[in-house]
Amino acid sequence: MSSNADFLTVQDISLSFGGNAALTDVSFGVRKGEIRAIIGPNGAGKTSMLNCVSGFYRPQHGRILFKETDLTQTPTHKVASLGIARTFQNIALYTGLSTLDNIMAARHIHMKENMVQSMLYWGQARRVEVENREIVEEIIDFLEIAHIRRAIVGALPYGLRKRVELGRALALEPELLLLDEPMAGMNIEEKEDMARFILDIHERRGITIVLIEHDMGLVMDISDRVVVLDFGVKIGDGTPDEVKNDEHVIRAYLGQD
Repeated sequence: MSSNADFLTVQDISLSFGGNAALTDVSFGVRKGEIRAIIGPNGAGKTSMLNCVSGFYRPQHGRILFKETDLTQTPTHKVASLGIARTFQNIALYTGLSTLDNIMAARHIHMKENMVQSMLYWGQARRVEVENREIVEEIIDFLEIAHIRRAIVGALPYGLRKRVELGRALALEPELLLLDEPMAGMNIEEKEDMARFILDIHERRGITIVLIEHDMGLVMDISDRVVVLDFGVKIGDGTPDEVKNDEHVIRAYLGQD
């Protein structure tokens, strides 16, 4: 299945809830530096797969290797420190905090200062705080959200909240970024902005991306390879052109109105 060049390797993953199978023997690889899309109808198991990669779900069978680490055996709270970050289909932010504070919160895994120093805010703790603040400010500028840096996130329009969530994921400095429907619920202008940011993250920051998205035009335009799920089973895998012309995929998904 996957070559030795794969950055993330999904091997025969099966996941069920009670008697309901969410994923059945799904295998695919993600190469370092690519945009890898996962598509399929609603209920196909796409988000369940991302939840397995990020440690929210534990599959009953199979392995997920990130470089040389088996994620199925890794505690959930350690996944981010390995270099994996994600956004969610339903936005998960601290709605009572500002944009700046939400993104700063993601820097906790990079803050190693002594507790007493942190409380007194001096010495190494202060230097670390300044360094992390500079990283967050760069992300804010990169995502063009400086005008809302002090705004309370819960009061922001939906499209801007999605951008803040993306910023929080970038603050973890990931090598692998998992995006679960980053453009769901957006208008055309917001989708165009988000697509531009995803491409910039990939090209300028060199981050490998796994993307779930229902906008097939966008998926086919920006993805290097696409894996297709249907009822938890992989039914297609290849380049966008290969997937578009796969009769099984067309019947199950792309051919539907």
